[in-house]
Amino acid sequence: MASGTYPADAVAGREAKVADTPEAWPVERSAERFAGAKCGMRTDWVRMPDAEGGTVVAARDYMVHPGAAAVLALGEDGRVLLLRQYRHPVGLLMWELPAGLIDVAGEGPLATARRELVEEAGLRAEHWYELVDFAASPGFSSERIRVYLARGLSEVPEHEIDFVREHEETDLAAEWVPLEEAVALVMGGHLHNGATSLGVLAASTAAREGFASLRPAS
Repeated sequence: MASGTYPADAVAGREAKVADTPEAWPVERSAERFAGAKCGMRTDWVRMPDAEGGTVVAARDYMVHPGAAAVLALGEDGRVLLLRQYRHPVGLLMWELPAGLIDVAGEGPLATARRELVEEAGLRAEHWYELVDFAASPGFSSERIRVYLARGLSEVPEHEIDFVREHEETDLAAEWVPLEEAVALVMGGHLHNGATSLGVLAASTAAREGFASLRPAS
C-alpha cells in the first residue's frame, strides 16, 4: 500500500457520476526536503495544463504521511468513546476518537484500528464497519484517514495489553458520550479533531437507518 493511500476499489460509489477517481499527472522530478519520525516533506515538479492549451511544469510541496485509522467505538447504550489528549501543534487538549498512524510494517487501516482500540481504550470489538474515508488536507498532504465503527465491545484483560503509554498518551482521560450529544458538541464548535467530527456525523447519519447502509470492514 502506497503512503497515505487506500485501494481504489475500497472507495464506495466509485462508479457514480460524482466520485473521486485515481489520477496521476506526470512528475518530471522529485526532491525530498525533510524526513522525520512520523512524516516527511517532498517537492514534486508536476506537468500540468497551462492557460494556452499546452502544459507547464509546476512545483508542488507536500507532506508525505503514512495515513491513519480512527475508531468510533459505540456501546450498546448508544454512547461513543472519546479520549482527551494534548495536541501540541494546535495548542489544545482535544477530545478525540481512538486513532493512530498506519506505521507498522504490513499493517493496513483495519489492523491499525484494532490495535489502537486495544492500546488506547483497552477494548476489542466483534463487529467492524467503514464509516468514512477522507483526505485530511489534499492540497498539502498525502495523509488519508479511515474511520471505522466498532460495535460489540468487550474489555481486554490488562495482562494482554502489551503497550506502554508515554508522552501525550500517559494520562488519557476517557468519556462515554451519547451519540447525539457528540453531534451537538461537533456542531457547537466544541470538538475540533477532523476524524472525530466526521466520524460522529457519519455515525449519526448511519444510525437513522440502523447502520444498514454501512460497508463491512475489509
